[in-house]
Amino acid sequence: MEILAFGVQADEKPLIEHAFQDHHEVRCLDVFLNEDTAPIAAGYEIVSSSVNAELDAPVLETLAAGGTRMIAQRSTGFNNIDLRVAERLGMTVARVSYYSPYAVAEFAWTLALAVNRRIVRAATRTRDFDFRLDGLMGRDLHGRTAGVLGTGKIGEAFARIAHGFGMRLLGWDVAENPACAELGMRYVDKDQLLAESDLVSLHVPLMPQTQHLIDAAALKAMKDDAILVNSSRGGLVDTAALVAELREGRFTGVGLDVYESEAGLFFLDKSLEAIEDDTLARLVTFPNVLVTSHQAYYTEDALRQIVAATVRNVLDYTAGRRSENVLVPHS
Repeated sequence: MEILAFGVQADEKPLIEHAFQDHHEVRCLDVFLNEDTAPIAAGYEIVSSSVNAELDAPVLETLAAGGTRMIAQRSTGFNNIDLRVAERLGMTVARVSYYSPYAVAEFAWTLALAVNRRIVRAATRTRDFDFRLDGLMGRDLHGRTAGVLGTGKIGEAFARIAHGFGMRLLGWDVAENPACAELGMRYVDKDQLLAESDLVSLHVPLMPQTQHLIDAAALKAMKDDAILVNSSRGGLVDTAALVAELREGRFTGVGLDVYESEAGLFFLDKSLEAIEDDTLARLVTFPNVLVTSHQAYYTEDALRQIVAATVRNVLDYTAGRRSENVLVPHS
């Protein structure tokens, strides 16, 4: 059987081909799965999608009409898939329920440290042989408070690094993580966490109840000199409200690896095009904001785990097995 994989990055392609070589043939495409590209999948029973695929009703119906019966998503998040439609169409959907939490947690800290110590501005200056220190002052993180919204595996890894810096830990989640409590984390309500934290990092999944978790009111509740980091999902932050607060001169720094309207932008080269997204265009102009293109997961270790889990999901499907990765089972 040949599997069609959409949205495959250049670094990812050899890992996918090597992982599948003893099991199935795989055809890798660098285009993302959406309404325009879905017809390419005609005749493929199994399709593998990336995190930025658009698997809404029209796309799923096109895939089903072309004979696709299984979607193997190469990510943990699945808010881009209409699971109800997939179930109605009799399609099996599986995701990667786990991969290295350190990849994302370490990158979240990369963003936090970069905006705190003005690394991008400093590097740009030195390239121009401008070695002044004006405007580059940061703050010690030791002794300050880190607020972790979402204390699952990634949030726990982030908290362990914060603990290593000697930071006070506040947490917010639907259930407490005993490992975080052992680090000295104190669980509080969201408003208290936002009001007391010098650094706020988001590690919750995007669901209807977490959409714009950080809205205008939440942003106003934060300290004027706080640092905000989002390496989870763009929809957790109301970006328009964030821009409004930044225009008021608030926040020491904001590090965003995700953006709520990133589909059709992230993972693509738009450098020669006019960006029509006014909110994003304004966001990247702030000197205290660092935006990266959804790369927190992008380590060799994490990719190997993601690809291995995707292969297992395909093998489980062909063997009629079900695992914890299955979101919509065989009909």
